[in-house]
Amino acid sequence: MKKLLFAFVFIFGTAFVFGQKYAYIDSDFILASVPEYKEAKDKLDKLADRWTKEIEERYEVLKMKKDNFAREEVLLPNEEKTKRKEEIAKLETEAMEMQKLRFGVGGDYFQKRQEFIKPIQDKVYDAMQKVASKRNYSFVFDKANQSNLVYADIKFDISDEVLKEMGITGK
Repeated sequence: MKKLLFAFVFIFGTAFVFGQKYAYIDSDFILASVPEYKEAKDKLDKLADRWTKEIEERYEVLKMKKDNFAREEVLLPNEEKTKRKEEIAKLETEAMEMQKLRFGVGGDYFQKRQEFIKPIQDKVYDAMQKVASKRNYSFVFDKANQSNLVYADIKFDISDEVLKEMGITGK
């Protein structure tokens, strides 16, 4: 009875596996081929650079204040020491808050990325889904972004078809 059950599971299990169709995409390649993505990425990078400079400037001012305080500390009266320590602590808090506001979870960078990049990623996903549906793929993997896809035969790459579905040709 066990042998019969095993044979049944083996035969129908392998038939199920062989009935599945698989493909993969390279989302990095696809996104690099989408002109709007390049524009959106450039905008996002410019914002990130500007915000990084703002934050670095705040930390430079903070470092200068700390250095000046360290040099002058022994000469200052207690009242002035306390005042400067509070000023430094306030500047430090403001710099960290600015960093969190710009680059923290749910910060400006995240929000702008959602605004600029997510609609393009959604278009790629929709096109991939249409291609997969037309060709009856059960699974579509993405080989980009630190995927665990170790090996994939190029004949299963549908990235070009996804680009065609999006109306992008010549890549």
